[in-house]
Amino acid sequence: MSTEPVRPLIDPQRVEDALAGLGDRAGIDEWAQRFSVVADPSRLTLLVCIHYAKEICVSDLAVAARMTDTAVSQALRLLRAHGLVTAHRSGRVVRYRLTDTTVHDLIHRVRPHSDTPDGK
Repeated sequence: MSTEPVRPLIDPQRVEDALAGLGDRAGIDEWAQRFSVVADPSRLTLLVCIHYAKEICVSDLAVAARMTDTAVSQALRLLRAHGLVTAHRSGRVVRYRLTDTTVHDLIHRVRPHSDTPDGK
């Protein structure tokens, strides 16, 4: 039972549409958590680097992102925990790749692919 007072609605159909669009609140909470993980500039840098490399190991990723191996490893642990990247072992080398298609699409908006080397 809600304790909120009943408020008059200007357009009940729009309120109904907005509520239908929200869907399950747990889904909103889950995406808010994922976006908070992506909102960190270092982690976003790693995601962009992984996206363009397709697969990359920690040491190469650290060079590309200008971070230490330790910082990259810690960030990747969090990104893996949130299902944004996955690891693939090839012999002694572990390579990381994106697993989340929504993050893939987001990266295209943050840093769109270009057809020319100068990005124009």
